[in-house]
Amino acid sequence: MRTDDGRRGSASLAWRLCLAAAGMRRASALPSHAARYALGRDGRLAAPAGDTQPASIEWRPDSGWHALGAWQREARSLFDLYLPLCAARPHRPLAVAHLGQSIDGRIATEAGDSRYVNAHENLVHLHRMRALCDAVVVGAGTVAHDDPRLTTRLVSGEHPVRVVIDPQLRLARDARVFTEPESKTLLACDGTLADPARSPVDAGDTIALPAAADGGAGLDLRVLLAALHARGLRVVFVEGGGLTVSRFVAQGCVDRLQITVAPVIVGAGRAGLQLPGAAAMRDCARPPYRLHRMGSDVLWDFDLRASGSPWG
Repeated sequence: MRTDDGRRGSASLAWRLCLAAAGMRRASALPSHAARYALGRDGRLAAPAGDTQPASIEWRPDSGWHALGAWQREARSLFDLYLPLCAARPHRPLAVAHLGQSIDGRIATEAGDSRYVNAHENLVHLHRMRALCDAVVVGAGTVAHDDPRLTTRLVSGEHPVRVVIDPQLRLARDARVFTEPESKTLLACDGTLADPARSPVDAGDTIALPAAADGGAGLDLRVLLAALHARGLRVVFVEGGGLTVSRFVAQGCVDRLQITVAPVIVGAGRAGLQLPGAAAMRDCARPPYRLHRMGSDVLWDFDLRASGSPWG
């Protein structure tokens, strides 16, 4: 059982120990109010006074960590949502992608306004995902439109390494991901265009990528994940935008796909997922999922690595 994460943040000791036992080194990012159980040496969780049913966490090789037993509903939901991040294995990276959208599948208006499609609780979730992952990935469009910092301002925990995919090296050098020093920024670009003189980051922080292996649009994202894994970045959060997430999914690079749906109708606007369609409804992908409340929104957490998923 690992207990080396106590130096990070203000989350309760019981919660940190529980997540540390699952290998979560950034456990301080999780909310302390969810902790109700202290982990024992046998791996079971001791319930507080008044609770009679035991609770535990269990590793399943086919589906990762599971919370079992008498969990408080909110705590169990948090464990179900965040424990899969503990499933990263040494031989390959684990990637989680997220999109926030309206009930009619739009991530922004036609003019590109996306602040804010989703509730504040989902914004906190994004910051928590950044803190729990080693790297956060966005496309050039997200940087150009939103100029994000990609930090963990709303939760405890370390800032992730920022990874920007800018195939044509078109982004301005004064974007905040390149100028603000909270965390390192890596830049992934088309390998045929890699040029230290044009890159806004140092040559050692530039990742040159080949075209997509299947002949599709974009760069080979499997090569990108392998390069990040080689740098010790084993858990990767693909935060946006819609085209970037769609390409990660289409290339089979996503383990879990999170889509947070807000009760708002945008109408004409920018679409979220953009994937090849099936000829018949019976052929459409139906990966297993879990639902989680994010204030007024609902987060769908899909397991794309499950057997039978065409995107796994």
